[in-house]
Amino acid sequence: MKKIRYGLEMGKIKRIWILDRETFSCSICLDLLKDPVMIPCGHSYCRNCITSFWDEGERKKSYHCPQCRKTFTPRPELQKSTMLAALVEQLNKTGLPAVPADHRYAGPEDVACDVCSGRKLKVFTQLIRLLQKRSSEVKQQIRSQQETEVSRVKDVQEKLEQEITELKRKDAELEQLSHTEDHNQFLLNYPSLPALSESTHSSSINIRPLRHFEDVTAAVSELREKLQDVLRDSWTNISLMVTEVDVLLSEPEPKSRAGFLRCSCEITLDPNTAHPQLVLSEGNKKAIVTAQHQSYSSHPDRFTYFAQVVSRESLTGRCYWEVEWSRAWIHVAVAYKNISRAGCGKVCRFGDNDKSWALLCYQNSFKFGHNDIWTSISGPVFSRLGVYLDHTSGILSFYSVSETMTLLHRVQTTFTQPLLAGVGIWEIGSSAKFHKPN
Repeated sequence: MKKIRYGLEMGKIKRIWILDRETFSCSICLDLLKDPVMIPCGHSYCRNCITSFWDEGERKKSYHCPQCRKTFTPRPELQKSTMLAALVEQLNKTGLPAVPADHRYAGPEDVACDVCSGRKLKVFTQLIRLLQKRSSEVKQQIRSQQETEVSRVKDVQEKLEQEITELKRKDAELEQLSHTEDHNQFLLNYPSLPALSESTHSSSINIRPLRHFEDVTAAVSELREKLQDVLRDSWTNISLMVTEVDVLLSEPEPKSRAGFLRCSCEITLDPNTAHPQLVLSEGNKKAIVTAQHQSYSSHPDRFTYFAQVVSRESLTGRCYWEVEWSRAWIHVAVAYKNISRAGCGKVCRFGDNDKSWALLCYQNSFKFGHNDIWTSISGPVFSRLGVYLDHTSGILSFYSVSETMTLLHRVQTTFTQPLLAGVGIWEIGSSAKFHKPN
């Protein structure tokens, strides 16, 4: 009978172990309670586990139950749970097998619990793996969409470049047409000039929502800016090449006013380069210096210290223009576009650096300066100066103009860049006006 009663008791203990083991487990270490204690909210823990848990919160003076999160102030005294201690001790004496480790502890490929202080247990392994898989799918989708968009933009860019090439070809044909004097001969050479059709590529581009089309807009804008830079540089290079050919075939330097007039050109001053004390008028051909600063907008090309201004036009080939000046202390100059504009150093003032050549006009005399070397010039002083430039031949000449033209100074050098015409005015009330002589 004793054996039967013992067997029944063991069966009951086994059922308790299997069905209610969590009741006798510490929620911190997830093992059977060791020296179980009860806190005021009614939950039980191993004495060492809850003591260590609360020791970590000692700095914040915050003590709470790990299960129900109830907060206690001050730190409660731990009360030993006698009944739980006896029950757990009895369960330990039975020597019943523990739950298989495969179901409790984390393996090599599992995510370990960050709370357990002993062997690490499994934590949401399946959920985390699902999130990782979904993350990889989203990343791959983003990469695929990015590659698609880049490919589409490149395709649009190529089509636009083809259109631009075609438009340039048609423009060249029209340019040739405009210079043809013998129209009969032109009709024989060009029996049918293709009509300028509308863009076929642009219409085939699908208009997508604005957030997707922003990349295309940016690409087209960047391409347009690059083409403008290329065309600008190409035009300058073409002008220089045409000038070189023109020099080989051209006449010598003019010897009469009529010869200079055949080289005359229009000079317009650039307001974005004018010093704030300079007032431009008469279609930006005249500049006068005043004591009052003008409310010009900030611009990187503007002279900030010296009262100077340069032209809009870049000068290459053979050019001639005249400057009418009043009073005194006026620089009539040519300069490279990259002459410094900001500050009071010699790198900014006409004639004081290697990027400019200037004739300084006094009331009764002249001085010529380049690279801060100034030379006194003698000659008749009239209110009008003539400037002759042969860029490719490296010739720069200044003339005093009245009924006749008197050479004041002639420079023979090598110009490496296109030049800008300019003036510097140093006395309040003095002025300079550019003329294209007839």
